[in-house]
Amino acid sequence: MTETYSKSRQQAEIAFGNVQSQFFSKNNAVEELQSEEHAREAKTLRLREARLAKEQAERMSATAALVAKRAKAR
Repeated sequence: MTETYSKSRQQAEIAFGNVQSQFFSKNNAVEELQSEEHAREAKTLRLREARLAKEQAERMSATAALVAKRAKAR
């Protein structure tokens, strides 16, 4: 069932299609940016946790070394 539209209707349909394409392109771009932001936040959190764990391990090691040094001094 092919319908024949007037020339102005065809132009309007084409213009509407172009606007819709731009709209969906913008939505896709926003989703992509949000995805990248989420990935960046996850990586930052992972690195922060690793840094804090390393700092805690270094403090524990330094504390153990100091306790051992004091034990030898007695």
